[in-house]
Amino acid sequence: MCLGVPGKIIDRYEANGLPMGKIDFGGTVREACLAYVPTAQIGDYTVIHVGFAISILSEEEAQATLETLRGMVDIAEELGPEERER
Repeated sequence: MCLGVPGKIIDRYEANGLPMGKIDFGGTVREACLAYVPTAQIGDYTVIHVGFAISILSEEEAQATLETLRGMVDIAEELGPEERER
């Protein structure tokens, strides 16, 4: 299963000719390539998939997606290890 996670662009720069950014995922910061979202700016929220920003979204959309992801984790914890292995 593939998963794109929303994060906030906190820095934008160029590396090896590619637009890059530092993305904040609620306190965890990772680097991502911004080539697929050339209009993305510092402060924008973007969906990151395997190190690439693939779309820009509003803060409201980002927060709603993060809430859904948190709910998925809560359900997995409630099921226990036996159910997660199925």
